[in-house]
Amino acid sequence: MSLVRLKIKGISYSQTQNGAYALILNEVDGDRKLPIVIGAFEAQSIAIALEKEIRPPRPLTHDLFKNFADRFDIVIKQVIIHKLVDGVFYSSIICERDNVEEIIDARTSDAIALALRFQAPIFTYKNILDKAGIYLKINPEDENESESDSILVDDLIAEELETGTVKESYNSKSLEELHNMLDEAVANEDYEKAAKIRDEISKR
Repeated sequence: MSLVRLKIKGISYSQTQNGAYALILNEVDGDRKLPIVIGAFEAQSIAIALEKEIRPPRPLTHDLFKNFADRFDIVIKQVIIHKLVDGVFYSSIICERDNVEEIIDARTSDAIALALRFQAPIFTYKNILDKAGIYLKINPEDENESESDSILVDDLIAEELETGTVKESYNSKSLEELHNMLDEAVANEDYEKAAKIRDEISKR
């Protein structure tokens, strides 16, 4: 079975499951997207790994794992989403230490959170993508966007998954106030709010 490389396209709140988020993976050499429902903590951890400007005051669980692995010279080489059963994705983490390779079973959300921290590639098998992948129309304006990872979800996905949510407006805040609010949000470990404030600062 041939492997297909994936990249993270976005994260959005899931309207189908309360307290859950939808992680959208995009095939690197194609247009199909693979939506995966993940928990709030894992979504937060993945978002922080994508956001270079947000640093938690204390290491999260996945950061702790990365520090532990670095200390003992363990490297994550790649993550493979290898099975889909009853809507649940199963993943393997391919690790290496002293030139010895090990395969560790993991939840897909944890595996991806760790892959980001190790800058390891994410793969799935073609038959899984054929079964669960979806096609979405891309706006012409989006074609010129950077190829780097982003927590911004496609407009079509966001429209479907975020309907009815209320977004806090920061338009009336000054840049100084926004920076203070960003520092406060990070200190309180409210990284979802911090990401929104960061986006508003970037727009300015």
